[in-house]
Parts: sequence; structure tokens; C-alpha cells
Amino acid sequence: MSSAGLPQGTVPKLERPGPLRERVYEALLELITTRALRPGQHLVESELAGHLGVSRQPVREALQRLNTEGWVDLRPAQGAFVHEPAEEEADQLLSVRTLLEAEAARLAAAHSGRPGIEALEELCARGEQAVADDDVDLAVATNAAFHAKVMELAGNVVLSELAAQVDRRVRWYYTPVARRRGTQSWIEHRELIAAIASRDEGRATEVMRAHTEHTRQTYHLREQS
Repeated sequence: MSSAGLPQGTVPKLERPGPLRERVYEALLELITTRALRPGQHLVESELAGHLGVSRQPVREALQRLNTEGWVDLRPAQGAFVHEPAEEEADQLLSVRTLLEAEAARLAAAHSGRPGIEALEELCARGEQAVADDDVDLAVATNAAFHAKVMELAGNVVLSELAAQVDRRVRWYYTPVARRRGTQSWIEHRELIAAIASRDEGRATEVMRAHTEHTRQTYHLREQS
């Protein structure tokens, strides 16, 4: 397994103000979510502390928290490693995501006005440009923002809270298939915008369910040529 080495300049030094342990935790979680730290990668406390410009103590505390949340595996006598999700684990989470997102699409179609539609169109254009530029990181971030906006337009606080619990893990699974999903993903987003704009709840539900199912299937096919 490779260690926690990262390309020079990948991780900015953390600013001191604010709760340091929380900032270290967020920095490491972002690196894992974006796969700058890859599944199975050995996480060496001293190396991570050096990258982040902090002592080893907040890194150790962050790794323990990440272990509790399932992002990191702490192995006796071996150390910390980025968690490697099993296929079934990914399948379960992406299936739950489909349920949440389909309901959000239905509610968005029922409640959205023109400002909300315009916001979705702007995000879609940004995502299409990211794909055209082969900017995977921006495509992933914009995809997350698009789905978060649909969830916001749904106007259901409980649904949003549930979605927030799986959002980062969904990004984690989406990153390795973002290039493969490519333009097709944003074509499906356009179809969703059209359904929401026409206030067609059934069509919006159908499009979102198919869209998230395509991502789930693509994840399972990611190792195939």
C-alpha cells in the first residue's frame, strides 16, 4: 500500500484561527472524498501533519473520528488506511440515494419557480463546460451542487437532512465514474430541469430515478473497459 504522500502543493497549510481539530478533520475528509487520498492508502500521521502544517495530535484525533464514521480503518500494529468500500456497501448507499433524490425531484417539480429553474440551468451549463474541459474535480463538485439545489428546491427539511448524511459519500463513489458518465449525466440533468420547469412531478421522479440508477450501474462497471 502507498503511504500518505501527496503532490507538493496539493494541501494548503491550515490557518491557526478556529477549532484546529475540526479543521484537520474537515481537511482530511475532503482529501478522502475527492480521492486525493485513495481507498486503501496508508495514512501516516507524521506525513499528514507535515502536509497540513500541524502537530500529530489533531491528526490522530481526526483519524480516530474518521474511523468511527467509516472513512478510515485503524488496523492493529499497521496503522490507519483509507477505507475501501465493498461493492455491496456502495450499492446500498447509492440505492438509498435514489429514493431520496427521486422524492426531492418530485417536490421540486411541485414547488419550484423561475429563479430555481434558472439556478439549475446555470449549474448545468457549468457542469457541461467542466466536462468539455475534462475538469473532473469541477464536474464532480458541480454535480454535487446541482443535486443539492434540487434538494433545496424540494423544500423538505427532513429530506434535506437525510440527504446531507449521504452527500459526501455519494461524491466519493461518483468521483471514479465522473469521466465515464461525462456528457450523458448532464443530458439527464437537462431532462430533469425540463420536467421540473413543466411542473411534471411524475416525469421528474422518473428522470431522477433513472439518472441515479445509471450512476449506480456505472460505479459497478467502473473496472471494466
